[in-house]
Amino acid sequence: MKEKIKKLWNYFTTYEKIWFFSILILSIIFAFIFPEEDTNGVNGKIIMALYLADIFLNILCELLISKQSKWNFIVSLFVEITEILICIVLSYRFATMATTLFFWIPIDIISFINWHKHPDKKEEELTEVRKLSGKAEILCILGIIVWTIGIGYLLTYLDIGTELFHGNKTLEIIVCYLDACVSAVAVLNGVFILFRYREQWIAWYIDSILEGVINILSGQFVLLVLKVGYLTNTTYGYIKWTKYIKGHNKKTRKKKLA
Repeated sequence: MKEKIKKLWNYFTTYEKIWFFSILILSIIFAFIFPEEDTNGVNGKIIMALYLADIFLNILCELLISKQSKWNFIVSLFVEITEILICIVLSYRFATMATTLFFWIPIDIISFINWHKHPDKKEEELTEVRKLSGKAEILCILGIIVWTIGIGYLLTYLDIGTELFHGNKTLEIIVCYLDACVSAVAVLNGVFILFRYREQWIAWYIDSILEGVINILSGQFVLLVLKVGYLTNTTYGYIKWTKYIKGHNKKTRKKKLA
């Protein structure tokens, strides 16, 4: 057991360990500074416990993705379960909940299998990754716009009666459209991850910023720590994947010339 723990500890770099524990400790501090109120008959401490579990699992998943590890998808399954529970407890963000339930859980399983089939030829713990073409990016942007307008409009007609916004209908409508946009970006992010595209990090940038706005509007300040962590690690992951792709492409060209 000691050897396994030691191996796991050494698997992460000093930067990765500092990043992980900084976000975790900061989120615990925020949990005490900004305690959650009881909402929809659920004790605030239970809601905060779900938030902290979500943060812990998400930052672990983020690190594993940046390291091109297929095991991120196993951790991600627990993330999805936690986030579905949060949506149910707070009676909000039903576009995200549906996307998580019917898209993310299946895509995590499929992605794990797909990544398992594409290990790096020299380092088996790594998975081969690549980049997307320009035309595909334009189609993705158009898809996000159409999805956001259509699904956002439908969500505004749902009358769930959550106490989260204290009866502020304007905030509820804004969050409906933001939630629709987040779900659209999340679907693209999942597809990019499935096919090992570097652009999943760009989608994650957009997702994190929109999620941060929703957290502010919903008064979920402890989750803002997670979003700051996302933005820093997304930069780290994007750089790592880009270096890998460039190095991999150089090796491929050399083989062709030989």
